[in-house]
Amino acid sequence: MPDIRLTEDEIRYATLFESITGVTPIDVVVDHEYSRIIFVVQKNQAALAVGKGGANVKMLRQIIGKDVEVVEAGDTPEELIKNSLYPARVIVVKITKAPSGAKVAITTVVPEDKGIAIGKNGRNIARAKLLAKRYYDIEKIILA
Repeated sequence: MPDIRLTEDEIRYATLFESITGVTPIDVVVDHEYSRIIFVVQKNQAALAVGKGGANVKMLRQIIGKDVEVVEAGDTPEELIKNSLYPARVIVVKITKAPSGAKVAITTVVPEDKGIAIGKNGRNIARAKLLAKRYYDIEKIILA
């Protein structure tokens, strides 16, 4: 895991998230492009953070005024990408190098979940790309 420094805003969001969910996020990503905040939590903490019926996320969304998304961390780039694309069912993630030397993740999802993996206006695949780049310097995610 890279050494990630949070900005003051991100620290405020993390504190608010923790006070509402009882879960300490390990990272906070403010994604201006999609007007959302992505909280990365420890494994098996996402359901607790989201709350029953999404109650915690709904409350956070109202307070912050942006979309709130929760992603479970992954010990490997493959696991993080898989978690980032949830609820799409990922079959396999293969990390390879492009001729340019850039790292690329070729991701295969269950065919009927391709739309879920991409998300509205590409927001789900964008979330996976953002986190894969931030943690593992992966330049591109290709859905196969």
